[in-house]
Amino acid sequence: MNPKITNNPRHPERGEGPLYFALVVAVVCSLLPAALTPARAADIPHIAKTADGGQFILDGKPYLILGGELGNSSAGVAAQADTILPKLAKLHVNTVLMPVAWEQIEPTEGQFDFTILDHWIDVARAEHLHIVPLWFGSWKNAFSNYTPAWVKQDTTRFPRAISADGAELEILSTLGPETLKSDTRAFTRLMQHIQDKDAGQNTVLMVQVENEVGYLGRGRDRSAAANKLFAAPVPTSLMTNLKEHRDTFSPELAAHFNPRGATWKEVFGDAADEVFMAWNYARFIQTVAAAGKQAYALPMYVNCQLPAPSERAGEYPSGAPHPYYLAVYRALAPALDLYSPDIYWPNFEYWVQRYKTPGNPIFVPEARIEAGPVNAFYAYGEAKAFGFSPFGIDSLEPSTDPKTQPAMQQTFEALDNLADMIVPAQAAGKTRGLVLHADSPRPTQTVALGGYLFEATLSRSWPAKTLIADDGAMIVIESAPNEFYISGRGLTVSFFRDPDVDEKTGGIASIEELTHADGKWTTQRRLNGDQTNQGRSLSLAPKDVHTYRVKLYATDSARHGGQ
Repeated sequence: MNPKITNNPRHPERGEGPLYFALVVAVVCSLLPAALTPARAADIPHIAKTADGGQFILDGKPYLILGGELGNSSAGVAAQADTILPKLAKLHVNTVLMPVAWEQIEPTEGQFDFTILDHWIDVARAEHLHIVPLWFGSWKNAFSNYTPAWVKQDTTRFPRAISADGAELEILSTLGPETLKSDTRAFTRLMQHIQDKDAGQNTVLMVQVENEVGYLGRGRDRSAAANKLFAAPVPTSLMTNLKEHRDTFSPELAAHFNPRGATWKEVFGDAADEVFMAWNYARFIQTVAAAGKQAYALPMYVNCQLPAPSERAGEYPSGAPHPYYLAVYRALAPALDLYSPDIYWPNFEYWVQRYKTPGNPIFVPEARIEAGPVNAFYAYGEAKAFGFSPFGIDSLEPSTDPKTQPAMQQTFEALDNLADMIVPAQAAGKTRGLVLHADSPRPTQTVALGGYLFEATLSRSWPAKTLIADDGAMIVIESAPNEFYISGRGLTVSFFRDPDVDEKTGGIASIEELTHADGKWTTQRRLNGDQTNQGRSLSLAPKDVHTYRVKLYATDSARHGGQ
């Protein structure tokens, strides 16, 4: 039976509170098939959180997601899986983030079709890949163009957000009761189908709920329902939660929060519009995610479109899970397991660190693919991410020839070879990473690990008569006392004993360039002489990724002179 929810308008002055949202979940779940039998929790992929982040657990073991997000139109038909997924497997991608649009699975209200998704899951299994469905429900990049036609056409039943000048936007309002009910029903049916199709096989790892939500335009939604709520006092439950967790606030929220205020404007000042929209989106998403988890409790997350330099709220989607106001989402959306940044701007490290807060594991679901080959090393090494995913991964063509291999393929191959080492090293605090860009204002960066300092500068290449520096990055893994695996490109790395540890002198005992096959490392060559700057540094090739085993030594400093 495919239940159809009929139009049931409500008065805008009633039911916007938590009781209404809970009622929606109860109604939707009552309409679902009776066979909602949750899979055993022990069998379901999940996230083990730690004070420093967390790890993704698959089949009882930590799993490193080497991800790739498809282009928006790359998963709209089943046949695309047959050509795209085998190609991604050759790129050393192990997890594919793929859109699942509301219009795709429910083209006619109450009638669901999962044929396309099923084929993608089947092909992924054959290629030994995993899938993360991206629910393009009520919103995708703030707009609502992935909704079914029956939603788009009925603006009375599914009201739009209203701009400051009174115009209807191509953005569904967060306050449409039928929108919430229908989105929740569709998402829950999706999660139930994934359980029926995949429980126990775990091809599907987790799910993104909506996509880059937020209000685009000056201020906030100006619908009658929104105006009434904005003029009312901030809900007591939100105020209580925020007061209890003030020590976790971002600096931006802390600067605006006035616990003695009553209305949104009084409590949040200049940030009131954005916090108000965050409240609306967070409670909508909580309802959708909580109902979906009742069907199948896979990990769930939301992603955030971050502002370009100098952009203001509304120029980027306002009310998204932006790091400034994550406290609002944490207060309202406990069904979400983590919050993830989509990073397309040059300041990758800054945005990753803004999301590296207690209880929020790092997963980057979208990143600029051109910078992915270097940013991945930082994500896994320094931020201890359990996953990194460049956008448009299907645009790359794999190659077996190192001269024509995409840089992302080289990076993922190196990280794939190191994955069994990276996962426990992350948990033990034995990984570091860094990125240096050709235009970086900081030509040298240093990280400390295992009693040593690793000082990196950009390597140089000499095309024609011009001295050029490419972007460089590396991950450093402490594999044993005084032993480290280093993988990366474009850097010259010098090694010193860490003076904060002791006053010894450090040096290079040996450097081996490694290859990996059949689960084993083999020494391809031992570096010395000119290849180590006479025993003083390691040079990583400017454009090619290599992995090295570096053994260092520490000896008591020589003492000269006397009294």
